Amino acid sequence: MKSPTLQINKAHYPVTVLGHGRRIGIWVQGCSIHCKQCVSMDTWTPDPKRAMRIAEVLAWCRERAKDGCDGITISGGEPFDQPLGLRAFLTSLHAWRKASGLDFDILSYSGYPLRTLQAKHSAILNLLDAVIPEPYIENLPPTTVWCGSANQSLIPLSERGKTRYAPYLDVPLEQYGKQMQMSVEGGKVWMIGIPSRGDMAALETLCQSRGLTLGEVSWRR
Repeated sequence: MKSPTLQINKAHYPVTVLGHGRRIGIWVQGCSIHCKQCVSMDTWTPDPKRAMRIAEVLAWCRERAKDGCDGITISGGEPFDQPLGLRAFLTSLHAWRKASGLDFDILSYSGYPLRTLQAKHSAILNLLDAVIPEPYIENLPPTTVWCGSANQSLIPLSERGKTRYAPYLDVPLEQYGKQMQMSVEGGKVWMIGIPSRGDMAALETLCQSRGLTLGEVSWRR
């Protein structure tokens, strides 16, 4: 029997703009939803070459969290398009959390409606502390922190999630402001976070004004 795998687009630590505290960020490869104006179109196409064994992904997380971490955020791509790998990964995170005594929370994004997740993936939801579901809708600007559009909301699922995320529920986005991270890895510039409408076009315009041309970008195929 083959070991479970996840197709991974990228991973980063620390992430401070997609959940509480200093987090491990895992972006999966492959998404069947294709939300209009998605800024991560580079994650849409499944790629078997990016498949990693769950043990490898967990080992990477353990190495990054030697000094502790506050949480793990799973995004993409669409994590629930890889249900077997996602469930295996979450199960391994629970085992690690229990054995290590760490108190990190596990948060996942999904472009599927919450009702769909509850009907088809309740076992996976039971392994999460919080989820941010629903498709991204470009003409509905976000109203709460960490969400891409107003139809999305942070939903605590466990007692740990309810305790940790209580201060963030229904708080206006303006209280936190827009938060973005930037890192340079493997010769590429990565922007992490939830951009505002028009930010990517403004970035391209600014670069062009300074003689820089963006090559491959995540928000175009």
